[in-house]
Amino acid sequence: MVMGELTQETDLLVVGSGPGGYAAAFRAADLGLDVTMIDPGARPGGVCLFEGCIPSKTYLHLSELIFDAAKAESMGIAFDRPRIDLEGMRKWKEKVIDQMANGLVSLNKRRGVQLLQGRVVFEGPQSARVYDSEVSHIKFKNAILATGSTPVPFPGSSFKPESRIMSSTGALALASVPKKLLIVGGGYVGLELGTVYAALGSQVSLVELADRLLAGVDHDLVEPLHRRLKTVFKEIYLKTKVISMNEKEDAVEVIFEGDVADTLQHFDSVLVAIGRNPNTVDLGLENTKVKVDAKGFVLVDDQQRTADEHIYAAGDVAGGMMLAHKAMREGKVAAEVIAGLPSAFDVRAIPAVVYTDPQIAWCGMTETQATQENRAIKVQRFPWKFSGRAVTMGAPEGLTKILVDPDSGRILGVGITGRDTEGLISEGVLAIEMGALAEDMALSIHPHPTLSETEAEAAEIFLGSTTHILSKPAKHKTESTVMS
Repeated sequence: MVMGELTQETDLLVVGSGPGGYAAAFRAADLGLDVTMIDPGARPGGVCLFEGCIPSKTYLHLSELIFDAAKAESMGIAFDRPRIDLEGMRKWKEKVIDQMANGLVSLNKRRGVQLLQGRVVFEGPQSARVYDSEVSHIKFKNAILATGSTPVPFPGSSFKPESRIMSSTGALALASVPKKLLIVGGGYVGLELGTVYAALGSQVSLVELADRLLAGVDHDLVEPLHRRLKTVFKEIYLKTKVISMNEKEDAVEVIFEGDVADTLQHFDSVLVAIGRNPNTVDLGLENTKVKVDAKGFVLVDDQQRTADEHIYAAGDVAGGMMLAHKAMREGKVAAEVIAGLPSAFDVRAIPAVVYTDPQIAWCGMTETQATQENRAIKVQRFPWKFSGRAVTMGAPEGLTKILVDPDSGRILGVGITGRDTEGLISEGVLAIEMGALAEDMALSIHPHPTLSETEAEAAEIFLGSTTHILSKPAKHKTESTVMS
């Protein structure tokens, strides 16, 4: 048969090899299914590995080293000004990516998953055309959509190579360090990448349409970060809209409207970080029974089933929180359901982390959500200025809080801002998933001095037995609040 005209059959077709896709493929293979995974990329990993999570955290770690070196002088240790080697940074990023991608390739091969490079277009509920691949047609019993998402461009524009107007993908290429950089969007992507470029020497200005950064996150968690960013960024414009961006030969001309004195400014580069769109266009979904909502997200139930009985969806393309770990769980659920197991996406807490300095992490119910739902809660706050470990690290601006049901004492939510919150939030996730009481967290011995014990101390406030601050009645504003 001529190359390009080959038709194959498989138990499961996985479209997309990001975290949702490869987690689904690996789980399905472990359960004995014949699996074919197809992606435009040559190696598994998707946007998360090649253009998102991993490269951004690589650069954020390096920026943290730069900021820590500057902070160390106040602690008695002085370093010379860091010498920035962009090529060296890019090589380190690529080394990290290669190591992880090659690991996924090995795991894929050892599990017997067929990995094809190409683009899938559904021809029917159980068949698909594959473009730019050695296989032209796939017949399958079931399929999992895990095609991810792409950055939303500024209205009326598009992201182009070599343009001064960048997406997060373009920013992570780190082609240069612009003297003046504008970040459009005060979400986690804009704040993280703005932090990286500020560490490398850019004068970063950020514009956000809302009246605060990270609009969906509780204000008390965001405030320490906002104070810090005021010292790192040149400007933060809130309640301000970008009216237009006009790319010229040597700059981008930007016109603002809102809480900004100079409404016409010029920047060397602009990073647009205003959200992401699901990759559901040009997949041939009209040839299936799959339904999408008004924004293009695939509609699924708690078993990741779409309206088509043979097709499932996981990750960004299925909507909800666009997080790699959520995608992985959804992918595994879909694979297990297809394999006949009684599985469902039934979670009480999905952790989220903003990898800035300080970091912010939260899971479960938030105060904002409780207010919207008119839910009675007790909020126990432990300021890090009373944490021995935080003070030794020069990070007393942190805060740990837990949200507790006032009647049962069960932990409903956890929020933390400070250094290394990425490693602290999992205790909160486990507590919520296990239905733990504040008493359980408080009476579990935490090592001292550590940041983790701030969670125990926050829980102790609920019991009225905290050690390192003076417990006050629940109505006291600093430590505890009752909402109803």
